[in-house]
Amino acid sequence: MPLTDFQRTVLRILAENRSEENFVAGSTPLLTAPNSIRFSNDVDFFHDRAERVESAFAMDRDVLAANDIDVEVTYSSLGFVRAIAKRDRDVTKLEWSHDSSWRFMPVQRHPDMGFVLHPIDLAINKVLALVGREEPRDVLDTIYCHTNILSLGALVWAASGKDPGLSPGTILTMIRRRGKIRHEDLQVVHTVPNVPLEELKRQWLEAIEQAADFIQKRPDEEIGALYYSRQRQCFVTPTDDDKDVVPHYGRPGGVLPRMAEGD
Repeated sequence: MPLTDFQRTVLRILAENRSEENFVAGSTPLLTAPNSIRFSNDVDFFHDRAERVESAFAMDRDVLAANDIDVEVTYSSLGFVRAIAKRDRDVTKLEWSHDSSWRFMPVQRHPDMGFVLHPIDLAINKVLALVGREEPRDVLDTIYCHTNILSLGALVWAASGKDPGLSPGTILTMIRRRGKIRHEDLQVVHTVPNVPLEELKRQWLEAIEQAADFIQKRPDEEIGALYYSRQRQCFVTPTDDDKDVVPHYGRPGGVLPRMAEGD
């Protein structure tokens, strides 16, 4: 929840077609969490190579057709296909697109969706999406990532590694302008009932303030890094008291964190 039952069915049917170069990304994996607050408008499949998009779409379309799900293409170009999947009264939008293979972590296997982008890369992509567009859904997803995956400051700091043309300060300045959510936006975004808008605004402003403080204190030579705690075995927002934290940088295909000195 809150993916729809039909979206879950589509993902489960197509799971065997996913691979380390052809995986579920976008907001979809985030919205499978029990505490997510909005429904997904579509299902996104990312591919490391643009030329693979068309063949991956064709393979998925055939599998869906074999399961009595109709697929109607609404837009197609090199490296991108958008379609509508329908069965009886159920419908969802599907998108196949190309994205850079540069990421912080390898993709991981999900029991119901096949290969999916790692949560930390999903969260960083959300921050970068918010830089480029003003969509209330991106604000909601970024707040979710700040609360449940990694702090906004640490995500902004790392996002400069994926897009070196943007400094952490520039990223923060741009997303600071995007935090406007109105009650009518929640209807368009299609959230679960009774979303506490005032609390979301409070969380957003607090996240921005904490992020500004964080990036001001980090050393310039570590711009673009995540920070991994060997003791806790997770990515963290480091403090002065953390002695076991090491920088973690992305690369094509992603890389697992260093687990011991000398690795």
